[in-house]
Parts: sequence; C-alpha cells; structure tokens
Amino acid sequence: MAINVRIHPLHPNGSQRVEIGGRLDTHTYGELDDRLTLVLAAKVQSLLLDLAQLEYISSAGVRSIFRVRKLLSERGGKAVVANAQPQVQKVFDIVKAVPLSEIFRSVEEADAYLDRIQKKIVAGDGED
Repeated sequence: MAINVRIHPLHPNGSQRVEIGGRLDTHTYGELDDRLTLVLAAKVQSLLLDLAQLEYISSAGVRSIFRVRKLLSERGGKAVVANAQPQVQKVFDIVKAVPLSEIFRSVEEADAYLDRIQKKIVAGDGED
C-alpha cells in the first residue's frame, strides 16, 4: 500500500499541518522525507503531523518523524503528532521516539497545545 501525504497551507503564524495516511515503511518513508523536506524549507515553526489515516508505521517511518522533529527543534521549532491509531501509538510507546506529552487525541488538542507554546514564546515566558 502507498503512503498518502496531504500538506495543508502554511498558516501565517508559521504552523503547518501535514496529514499522513496509508503505510509508512521502508518502501514509503523516502516519499514522506522528500515531502517534509519541502515543508521544512518554508518558514515553518510548528508542524502538526496528523496520523488519523496512518495504518502502519515501521522503524523507517519512526526515523522520518524523529528526523523532522530534530530538524525543527534545532531551529527553535516544534513538531507534534496527533490522531495516532492504536497500533501506531503502540509503536511510539515502545520506541519512545515521540514524548507522550506531544501525542494528541485530536487536531484541536494539538492546535491548542501549539497555540499555548507559541503564546509563551511571544510573551517571553519560554517553552512548555
């Protein structure tokens, strides 16, 4: 099965949402990496990876997500995951690649978190 990647328009506040569906494995992670490299080339400060339609993730997929999180973190940004299916959540639980505090049950919950983080930074209060 192929991977489906839908990139939403960049929000004026520097946040962007990317929906990932299908299978994220050794056969598809390269496509995701390529698409996310284009996203990161923009002035993205926060990235929401919506996994509602992701059916499977392998270690290669976990590396892709870890990579984008690391790249954003290096430039003061943040990447979070939302809507992970139970089987995908279990993989994250096992590898601890994504802190549980940054995995959300819904896009709305993740957006609220990102809004709080950005407001703290703008107000000079630091991060979460």
